[in-house]
Amino acid sequence: MNTDLNSTDLQALAQRRVDIKLGFLIHLGVFLAVNLGISLARYLAGGSFQPFFPVWGWAIGLVAHGVGTAAALMGWNLRERLVSAEMASLQRR
Repeated sequence: MNTDLNSTDLQALAQRRVDIKLGFLIHLGVFLAVNLGISLARYLAGGSFQPFFPVWGWAIGLVAHGVGTAAALMGWNLRERLVSAEMASLQRR
């Protein structure tokens, strides 16, 4: 983590990290609400309470979103490193 960030940079970084976290939490909440609602409706209609096929596809997407969120929050910052490298390259020209 950079310790030479000024207050404005820290605010922007904090905002970005909060946006990343909230994006995943919203995705998770919608996933749970929709799939629990559908499962409950199926159960009340006399069907099984077992997960249905589309849940698995969405679950894979949710896991991928979770991995991306974790990577962004743990400092893998690939985008920032690439931008820094590109800026350095452009400045040398």
